[in-house]
Amino acid sequence: MRSHRPDDTEVNGNLPLELDGFVGRRAELPELARALDASRLVTVTGPGGIGKSRLAARVTGGRRTPPDGVWRVELASVRDPEFVDYAVVETLGLTDHTARLPRETLLAHLAGRRLLLVLDGFEHLVDACATLVADLLGQVPGLAVLAVGRRPLRVAGEQLFVLGPLGEDEAVELFAERAGRQGVTVGDDPHVRELCRRLDGIPLAIELAAGRLGALCPGQLLERLDDRFRLLTGGCRDTLPRHRTLRTAIGWSHELCTPEERLLWSRLSVFAGQFDLEAAEYVCSGGGLHSDDVLDVLSALLAQSVVAREETATGVRYRMLDTVRAYGTEWLEATGDAVRLRRRHRDWYVGLATWCELGWFSPRQNEVAARIEAELPNLRCALEYCLTAPDGAELGRHLAGSLWFCWVGCGRLSEGRHWLERSIELEPGHEHARLKALWVLGYVAILQGDTVPALAALEECRSEAERSANPTAVAYAEHRTGCLALVSDDMPRAERLLRSSLERYQEIGELNSNVLMAQVELAMARAFLGDLPDAVRLCEDVRRVCEDHGERWARSYALYVLAYAAWSEGDPARARELLTDCLACAHAFHDLLGSVLSIELLALVTVTGGDAAEAAVLQGAAASLWPSVGLPLFGSAHFNAPHELCETMVRERLGDERYEECVRQGRALGREAAVSRALGRAHPAAGLPSPRGSERHTEAAHGMQQPAASPTRKGGETAG
Repeated sequence: MRSHRPDDTEVNGNLPLELDGFVGRRAELPELARALDASRLVTVTGPGGIGKSRLAARVTGGRRTPPDGVWRVELASVRDPEFVDYAVVETLGLTDHTARLPRETLLAHLAGRRLLLVLDGFEHLVDACATLVADLLGQVPGLAVLAVGRRPLRVAGEQLFVLGPLGEDEAVELFAERAGRQGVTVGDDPHVRELCRRLDGIPLAIELAAGRLGALCPGQLLERLDDRFRLLTGGCRDTLPRHRTLRTAIGWSHELCTPEERLLWSRLSVFAGQFDLEAAEYVCSGGGLHSDDVLDVLSALLAQSVVAREETATGVRYRMLDTVRAYGTEWLEATGDAVRLRRRHRDWYVGLATWCELGWFSPRQNEVAARIEAELPNLRCALEYCLTAPDGAELGRHLAGSLWFCWVGCGRLSEGRHWLERSIELEPGHEHARLKALWVLGYVAILQGDTVPALAALEECRSEAERSANPTAVAYAEHRTGCLALVSDDMPRAERLLRSSLERYQEIGELNSNVLMAQVELAMARAFLGDLPDAVRLCEDVRRVCEDHGERWARSYALYVLAYAAWSEGDPARARELLTDCLACAHAFHDLLGSVLSIELLALVTVTGGDAAEAAVLQGAAASLWPSVGLPLFGSAHFNAPHELCETMVRERLGDERYEECVRQGRALGREAAVSRALGRAHPAAGLPSPRGSERHTEAAHGMQQPAASPTRKGGETAG
């Protein structure tokens, strides 16, 4: 997510807040701003639908931004307390390849920074959020937190800001504004005022009522609502408690829905966060609702403010407010259809992951990365369901393994390891899915620099694969063991294993990004053993195959080797051209390893070109990134050789004092600035993606809209 700037119109976060229609809160806005100036922890509390999130977004968007920005963490779709820390890491755009806990990553990143963290929708995660906030505030003096939820955190130093209903005039103003969106003009008449009073000035309740103006006038709305309230209060006009007012208003809106609308409302509650039309059509159809009718019914719910429509980088998506979704969940449980819907939800996202794995080795690779990122809340929900359902172990392992490209190629190693380890801990069985989860776990652990667990997973995978005569799993286990030997400086063993795995891949007809990476890794081993022409031959072949298939991720690593060869052959201009392409691609995929390797080699190319000071700055920039990757250059003498040579050349030209000064300058750069600097840009370029979660420069993956509902064991281009 982008750091919030003074001219932004919305607060950063997973779900943009609609502020163009912000109405009221003229007194609360300055009061909350003063509270934020006076306290490092302010918690806005109040019942659901009272407008807490919108007020928080408005106040943070209208005040002076801290030097390191305002970052909004949307927690409503986070269901597992373990993922609170991950959600914050994700929002801050951090990529960490190490085995560090996300809390450690956060503390390391926030040290010395000044920013405001907005935790929105935390009430179902109070304990986890309270622990996190206490820890961060205690160790990061420049941090302030604005928490938004229905309950206080009860952390020392917390200042509560209790948000009440809108005043009558502001409530009427909101009703009129929302009526205008329905194409209906309402005046300041007694019916409108009484309706707003009966709804206790609760913004969500008012918006739901205004959503009915296409069919009913304000007087009719008031009459129907008044009848409902009298029934609940025993015939008198006593005011209901505010939480019951909202629940009653939601229930009243629910009653006014058609049977099909009520059915879809309840079924949409299985989604976590956003969803798209295709997912809704598959998951929610059947049993009284045909898939062809879902769009029309969804449109009716949109018109009634039950569902919100959002334009995103991956196309049009929809979401339900948490309060509305919770009401739908209760109805879904009451219908006895909840288990079937959760299974359909699981099947859709297992199919989506399988489809995206196929799409990764194709020209749709960028779109796959964007689509998977948008769907992560639902994928996590599907993984959790698989790994807790009595019969879900096979699908859980399949799903965790199929997402290897997300964990490895898109910089989510820590989360991937979490799911992979959980899936493998389940009862043995379903050999194919288990073997794939094991080699993916080994791959993830290698990239985290955690060699002992990596070797254990790969040895288990190979022994079980040989026992069960699974040649595909044997090939992958051998390949990744060769990769482990490569980063451990055992080049003869690496070459032997990688050659053998490539032969196995050819025998079984396997071709995908992993196979091409095996060839790149073999090229690295050959280069380290002194046969640069063979390394070039191997990587030129990889590049041709990648360009034929539209693959960019494995291609970027081939370009890295080719750039090293170009530098070795005395062509720094060609080396820089290749590395620029390599770095831009790696950064776009949040591949931190590929990024930092490129910057290290660019430093050597830069000093060769005569700019020793800039080379030292780039070395400093790389040094600041390595802690998030793991052991710098794997602790490998071979991978470290370009760095050592560069440092020696720069120190000779600048002297030790000037060298250290330039390195410090590079260390002070953030990841975005470091990449821009390495690419020769003064400022981040528009073509580069922003930190994770912000808008991406990609279109929807039109060819990936219909994933299979069941996994494919062998799709030709799936990995293992």
